[in-house]
Amino acid sequence: MKLFNRFANFFLVILLVSLLGCASTTKQEGTGEYVDDSVITTKVKAGIFQDDSLKSSEINVETFKGVVQLSGFVNSQADINRAVEVAGSVKGVTSVKNDMRVK
Repeated sequence: MKLFNRFANFFLVILLVSLLGCASTTKQEGTGEYVDDSVITTKVKAGIFQDDSLKSSEINVETFKGVVQLSGFVNSQADINRAVEVAGSVKGVTSVKNDMRVK
């Protein structure tokens, strides 16, 4: 009985530690948020790739907790505006940070 209690306590401690390791903080995403952000990033990249006026290879997309950051170099201010518009139209995007530069 004593051995069973020790094993049960050990198992509960391991379970608690593993669950806390998946929890979200202000500077780190939880596992579910990471997956959600990966999906958002993929959708934004696909939207930019499908837009004929944008050169998608020069636009980098990163997502953290629903906030999309666009960076890279484009040919004009119109391209910047279009990329921000495409990114903002993706479901799940809470805001778009624009760090793109005109060549």
